[in-house]
Amino acid sequence: MKITVIGSGNMGSAFVQQLTKAGHQVIVTGRDAAKASQLAARYRARAVAAADAASDSELIVLATAYPDAVSALRAVAPGAGQVVADITNPLTDDYMGLTLGHTTSAAEEIARAVPNVQIVKAFNTVFAQVLAAGADFGDGKKVATFIAGDDAKAKETVETMARSMGFDVIDAGALKNARYLEPLAGLNIYLGYGAGLGTSIAPTWLRKV
Repeated sequence: MKITVIGSGNMGSAFVQQLTKAGHQVIVTGRDAAKASQLAARYRARAVAAADAASDSELIVLATAYPDAVSALRAVAPGAGQVVADITNPLTDDYMGLTLGHTTSAAEEIARAVPNVQIVKAFNTVFAQVLAAGADFGDGKKVATFIAGDDAKAKETVETMARSMGFDVIDAGALKNARYLEPLAGLNIYLGYGAGLGTSIAPTWLRKV
């Protein structure tokens, strides 16, 4: 799969690492062109300017902070119907709260601002350290990502990407359910940093059989 990663920070770097390892053709772009080039060189990806980053990609991974998400996505000029995996969370400056909730979500706001694409919420509950280390938690346990979106084919594309990297996938329904997933990410961040559990943790859902 040809995948564009927007962002060269911790999450963007982890995605480039894992996607190239999984055999995908990866393009990376970011506001710091030098950093994006260094990241691409490290993992045999290709760094390009934003305007050239998404022209024929099957999937765009939006790996920026939420305040930068809309401008970063618009900068790559995605085509009509392109699939975008939104991993952002609308966090306060201290990372201990959310700036949106109840009646909307970061994912829904991005979808409103860039309405020609198919937004799928995914990987927002996964720490960058976990993503970089890989999905295998040992004893047969795998990290799960929750996905939410309004288009079945778009969700299938994101699921295919996630499973190619070894992650389990839990379908969380429509895009509006990002209103639940973003607070779940907030809880994970609190447990990791506020409660001192560290970043080698990830939420999942268990089903008794």
